[in-house]
Amino acid sequence: MPRRGLVAGPEFEYFQRRYFTPAEVAQHNQPEDLWVSYLGRVYDLTPLAEEYKGNLLLKPIVEVAGQDISHWFDPKTKDIRKHIDPLTSCLRYCTPRGRFVHVPPLLPRSDWANDFGKPWWQRSSYEVGRLSAKTRIIRIINTLTSQEQTLEVGILESMWEILHRYLPYNAHAASYTWKYEGKNLNMDRTLEENGIRDEEEEFDYLNMDGTLHTPAILLYFNDDLTEL
Repeated sequence: MPRRGLVAGPEFEYFQRRYFTPAEVAQHNQPEDLWVSYLGRVYDLTPLAEEYKGNLLLKPIVEVAGQDISHWFDPKTKDIRKHIDPLTSCLRYCTPRGRFVHVPPLLPRSDWANDFGKPWWQRSSYEVGRLSAKTRIIRIINTLTSQEQTLEVGILESMWEILHRYLPYNAHAASYTWKYEGKNLNMDRTLEENGIRDEEEEFDYLNMDGTLHTPAILLYFNDDLTEL
């Protein structure tokens, strides 16, 4: 594993996140910064929006920027849902918001170019990661400065990925030992695998407000001043 000074871990200059929360996807809701999620994956459609800028066929996609559009798709085929068109009695894509980019017209047209290759929803090049199906809230407390940050993280994220989320608040985050209840955390494992249980269901069962208890991870400085 690469080392930065005295700190072992991934090289964050090339580190790529695997998971994104719905709240993060929702922040990318403009034509010049357009993300969507569907079928458990997150896609950056900004290049598509730039390519078809000004085209009316882009409108239905811009309207759902930052949202999950899994209901557009058949989970078995991973293609856009289809239906029998009442006008032509032919099998057509189901587009309640109106026809969008790469969906063929209802009737044959000479001005429709179909030389684009794969439609955008089948292009893996737009994929940026997975959608976190479930998230939880944690607190990270810097014992050196007494600063505290609250983060929303995916339940399947490793501690390294959580550390990556925390970097904007502390560029030296990897120069700390991360602990929970006095035990060092394994940075390759998830919160649950490190014994930090998600007790949301138990709080719901007891009819208690789960936000009153948020697990706190304590950071202890290692004194090596390694900046990522």
